[in-house]
Amino acid sequence: MDKSFEPSQIESKWYAHWESNGYFKPSGKGTPYTIMLPPPNVTGTLHMGHGFQHTIMDTLVRYHRMRGFDTLWQLGTDHAGIATEMVVTRQLNAEGKQRADLDRDAFIARVWEWKKESGGTIGRQMRRLGVSGDWSREVFTMDEGPSKAVVETFVRLHEEGLIYRGQKLVNWDPVLKTAISDLEVVSEEEDGSLWSIRYPLADGSGELVVATTRPETMLGDVAVAVHPEDERYAHLVGRMLKLPLSQREIPIIADEYVEKEFGTGCVKITPAHDFNDYAIGQRHNLPLINILTDDAKINDAAPEKYRGMDRYVARKAVLADLEAEGLLVETKKHKLQVPRGDRTGQVIEPYLTWQWFVKMDTLAARGMELVEHGHVKFVPENWINTYRHWLGNIQDWCISRQLTWGHQIPAWYTDGGSVIVARDEAEAKAKAATQGYTGTLRRDADVLETWFSSSLWSHSTLGWPDPQAQAERGFDRYLPTNVLVTGFDIIFFWVARMIMMTDHFTGEVPFRDVYVTGLIRDKDGQKMSKSKGNVLDPLDIVDGIGLDELLDKRTRGLMQPKMAEKIEKATRKEFPEGIPAFGADALRFTFASLATHGRDIKFDLERCAGYKAFCNKLWNATRFKLDTLVRFKGDFADPTWFADSYSDADKWIRTRLAATAEEVKAQFAVYRFDLAAKAMYEFAWNDLCDWYLELSKPSYRLEDPTSDQDDGQFAAPSEAAAAAYTLATTLEATFRLLHPVIPFITEDLWKRVAPALGIEGDTIMLRPYPEASDIATDDTATAEIEWVKDVLTGVRRIRAEMNIAPGKVIPLLFADGDAVDRARAEKFAVQIAFLGRVESPAWVSGEEPAAAVAVVGGMRVLIPLEGLIDVGAEKARLAKEIARVEGEIRKCEAKLGNANFVANAPAEVVEQERQRIADWTRQADAMREQARKLGG
Repeated sequence: MDKSFEPSQIESKWYAHWESNGYFKPSGKGTPYTIMLPPPNVTGTLHMGHGFQHTIMDTLVRYHRMRGFDTLWQLGTDHAGIATEMVVTRQLNAEGKQRADLDRDAFIARVWEWKKESGGTIGRQMRRLGVSGDWSREVFTMDEGPSKAVVETFVRLHEEGLIYRGQKLVNWDPVLKTAISDLEVVSEEEDGSLWSIRYPLADGSGELVVATTRPETMLGDVAVAVHPEDERYAHLVGRMLKLPLSQREIPIIADEYVEKEFGTGCVKITPAHDFNDYAIGQRHNLPLINILTDDAKINDAAPEKYRGMDRYVARKAVLADLEAEGLLVETKKHKLQVPRGDRTGQVIEPYLTWQWFVKMDTLAARGMELVEHGHVKFVPENWINTYRHWLGNIQDWCISRQLTWGHQIPAWYTDGGSVIVARDEAEAKAKAATQGYTGTLRRDADVLETWFSSSLWSHSTLGWPDPQAQAERGFDRYLPTNVLVTGFDIIFFWVARMIMMTDHFTGEVPFRDVYVTGLIRDKDGQKMSKSKGNVLDPLDIVDGIGLDELLDKRTRGLMQPKMAEKIEKATRKEFPEGIPAFGADALRFTFASLATHGRDIKFDLERCAGYKAFCNKLWNATRFKLDTLVRFKGDFADPTWFADSYSDADKWIRTRLAATAEEVKAQFAVYRFDLAAKAMYEFAWNDLCDWYLELSKPSYRLEDPTSDQDDGQFAAPSEAAAAAYTLATTLEATFRLLHPVIPFITEDLWKRVAPALGIEGDTIMLRPYPEASDIATDDTATAEIEWVKDVLTGVRRIRAEMNIAPGKVIPLLFADGDAVDRARAEKFAVQIAFLGRVESPAWVSGEEPAAAVAVVGGMRVLIPLEGLIDVGAEKARLAKEIARVEGEIRKCEAKLGNANFVANAPAEVVEQERQRIADWTRQADAMREQARKLGG
């Protein structure tokens, strides 16, 4: 083995081996365990959120695969209508072409060409992270199967009266010229203005003053609203106002939406350009006047003067005219939430347009019922409240988009405007003929939003609605899936819709559990964003990146030089030499260790460094002991000859392994990957690689311990063989224990250790996961070794505090204790002397010498200080430690002195506090006695 662990040398090798041998495919045997990958955008690249969630999913899949489940991790990508169309449009622009230069078919052909060349980027990156999904079953939402599912779903819902076409207000991006979802709208606080405007009464008897942040929309006002209980305006309700800059008159209405205390208590109502106003307009049967074109210019519904102006040019013109007519009361600076499209950065307009909608009331009621009755469970459970909020306030779902790339809506129009919904054009013509129409049909040019096809993901990827495809892809076997791993931001946009759609069309829920992950933030808790310059690329962490390349990535495309300069300065400070290569395993263990049930996750590269050191620890432990294991290889074929020679340390490490396996199993069951990772780490690093390797050394003592040559002649061959066998089996099981989280290094090390045990197999990932019930345990031996550890820990602590050289052999005394302590001291004298670098321990007789003390239960461990330390420093140390222990005693006494605590806390908790007082008091007394002996 190489002297140091180099992840790049093993990770790509093993992934290629796994994939080429088909190990990721379902076995078809055992209980099914299925996870559907939330399909990332085909335009995308792996980001930290992907890396985090993919690690969680892969851990679950590998864990269940090793436990004998028939695992299917269904992979795939989303066609990402808006993002993909923008990418290809930019390519055309770079060639000097415009989108309009290509007809629909030519543009779609160009998109497919791009997808073939560049669409697999994220798949290659996922492989680098170790994703063990079945690539042979990978699905693209525009593939034939999912496309059939989309059409069938649309037609059936339309036939059931659940899909309709209507004119409603939607989020409109004036650059893309399409409706977009709420998730694609990013609202942030910006500086703006609030303008107060006079609206004269039509009869000239007075006026109302209204305030607005968008004065240009007043050209589409249809009313002014006041609160029905506002006494200031009660006498005016029903009267008419003269709309400024217009020849129209509009009524004064009363509606409880208006806040009496806000501003003047008068609100202008523009139903075609504000979602709240739209709702008011529906309640009062007000007209809808749209004053904007699809590119946010003023249209012909507005006064002629403003027609053709851009919305912000029109704003200036409107304000100038209001001021000229004496109708502009005041202008104030105002903070407001401005909605912008996440793709274009343009301000989004509420826009009145014809769209296709899914009627959501009955579907939502069923979706709520499934969750409330426990058919789908949220983890953590509190996220059910978000689900309830969305479904309890649901609106009909706008599913159409004014794009070219995507699933074209299966609807055709007659010359008279009638709508025919059908699975294809032939069926549309047949339906039209039954209505007496034989003329030309024009297909709807819009496409369905990607969330529509994604809502079918759990069953469309399994072949629905084609019976033959369902049989081939295991529809009946793998649905419902076991768990969906996703972010809280799409609980409504995706999770809820999947539940509703899958249930509606298959009678099954799409998944049993929804594990909702937190949001990855930087080490300071800040959201990662390009504008902050704190974005981390998971593959840069895996493979490393130089400073110059990192700076280029972080500042590329920034339009503001000052921002680029700020980001460069911060990056140079944090990463003066770039980011080192930590490897996929270290990154994965970091993700797992951070996977709490919290909303936010702070990511710190220092954790990656620590877990790379952990991988290196496993590597070195195996490398240092591999020659020993190989030496005993032949003896392991029949371990019965040393069956009676296992030491307490051998029995202890197996007991710890069993306990850890049980703990990991319990934590995986409740999706506490952080606690599972903690248990794995503490066992592998502390118990196995530190304590056991040290505790087992006496078992390998040579026949002639003074010899400089290891001739293989052990003082007790059976004990040496037992220790070696224990080490080999424990290492092999530990690699299996860790494999779901860190698959690469465990595969590599397992392949080196398994042959020594005669274990055949081409990969660790098909070996059984460690089960506590299969591991021999010994509580008595465990208690013995824990005592030894406590003694050695006390000795090492005193050495460190006294600054005594680790290699210096020092005297050791025991005092107090009982018969069990004396028996253990005699039994483990060799181990204590060897591992503690002390003289053979002896029990105090007569007057105790001045000594540093550690307390183990009822026994004191003493290191005589004569000639070892500065007595003054030791007295100061004891005083500090006594003060600390006395503080702990006071804390316990305060709890026990609280009547409410004693009355309400569980009896075992109260007893625990009393025991703590006893333990702390014993330690304090021992240290006071020691201080007395030092003259303190």
